Amino acid sequence: MVGASAAGLSTVEALRRRGYDGAVTVLGAERHLPYDRPPLSKKVLSGEWQPDRANLRPEAALTALDAEFVLADAAVGLDPATRTVRTASGRALTADAVVIATGAKPRTLPGQDGLDGVHVLRTLEDSSALRESLLAASRLVVVGEGVLGAEIAATARTMGLDVTMVGPQPLPMAAQLGPLVAQRLADLHAERGVELRLGTGVDGFTSEGGRVTGVHLSGGEVLPADVVVVAIGAAPQTAWLADSGLKIDDGVVCDAHCRAAPGVYAVGDVARWWHERLNSLLRLENRTNATEQATAVAANVLGENLPYTPVPYFWTDQYDAKLHVHGTVPPDAEAAVVDGSLAEGRFVAQYRRDGRTVGVLGWNMAKQARIRRQEIA
Repeated sequence: MVGASAAGLSTVEALRRRGYDGAVTVLGAERHLPYDRPPLSKKVLSGEWQPDRANLRPEAALTALDAEFVLADAAVGLDPATRTVRTASGRALTADAVVIATGAKPRTLPGQDGLDGVHVLRTLEDSSALRESLLAASRLVVVGEGVLGAEIAATARTMGLDVTMVGPQPLPMAAQLGPLVAQRLADLHAERGVELRLGTGVDGFTSEGGRVTGVHLSGGEVLPADVVVVAIGAAPQTAWLADSGLKIDDGVVCDAHCRAAPGVYAVGDVARWWHERLNSLLRLENRTNATEQATAVAANVLGENLPYTPVPYFWTDQYDAKLHVHGTVPPDAEAAVVDGSLAEGRFVAQYRRDGRTVGVLGWNMAKQARIRRQEIA
């Protein structure tokens, strides 16, 4: 198991549930035992949780898995023919099956490396460092208007900072929610005091003495900042597979069974697999998929040969709004509120394209959205 986060751990657990009692090695690049990432931008960042509360399982549960955890030793190469993984420390681990669960890494902007006060958020260390910076700051600029950027903006605002969100999309999470719901989210952030400077790009940063002082917009304006978070998406962690011979294209390309080569599988953020119902390759970066895909991968490692055809799903919490999205939201989908109301902040939106329901969103109506999930084609 190459990767010791949610997808990797869930695959090991699924193997054990299905009766596999052979040896399992879990290789992790980080020094930590498996922990959950969604709380890092919310409860851990805000200080509501201590970092160790993000641990996915107590140590006793991990011990019960009877797996060997090899931590702080990143994979640097794979020979699919012999299913041998090489590590940074010089280990060579050979197995009957290899599952790639190396996740993704944050994308960055030119000029941010080595600039004090500019952060990304992916790891426990990232969250702790960002929290320390926010506690000593008053002005935050979030570069990125996707899920992570919007969550960080909401958390920082509740911590009392002046927050500006900037990004090329016209509305926060426009690509994930469509204009109807994204406008409601924009209104929510504005109501809570976030300044939205959307529909514009970022050219770089201003600094003084090696510390960031502002964000330079493509139109020439500079937004003053004590702290900057760059949240412009993530790239699959596949550089270590460059010489493996596996097909790499926005992730590890797999068949419908999440298989990249005989005896080699991929799961979670790094996996781009053929979804038979959607008739296309798909890569999902969310916690739910990490768990669901792990179950399918474990079954296929054990020879069940089942295609993985989930209804995509993700969720996000921002302020007192809890959004649950089932299915897909294509750019040309027609959205309509079918339960509740936008004004009340409790509603279900239905997304339709070509006469078919392709997605359902619940805003503080998780149960109702889950019921309507069955309408998705």
